[in-house]
Amino acid sequence: MSVHMYGIPNCDTIKKARKWLAEHDVVYTFHDYKKEGVDAGCLQAWCKQVGWEVLLNKRGTTWRKLPDIDKNNVDEAKAQILLIEHASMIKRPVLVCGEHVEVGFSEASYEALFQ
Repeated sequence: MSVHMYGIPNCDTIKKARKWLAEHDVVYTFHDYKKEGVDAGCLQAWCKQVGWEVLLNKRGTTWRKLPDIDKNNVDEAKAQILLIEHASMIKRPVLVCGEHVEVGFSEASYEALFQ
């Protein structure tokens, strides 16, 4: 099973997830979506599997700095546009294991996924 992690390397949650993967000898590739962006097809697939509401991080400074017009009446189409334009608003990490998409990090969910 191929494993791909998407995120930003200096994010504390990414660091925890990467440490967990290393300690459990899980081989993965890392995609820095701040530098490399996010493919619209990937984003659509993630939204279909986990929902755009899960992916859109409304707690971060990027969201808070958006003009109110961008934050009002967000639906899936608008969320996807915002997430492509502002990849740092994607909740981190996004871990893709084969067809499974895991958003965020918890030891329990990673253990269940890799047991």
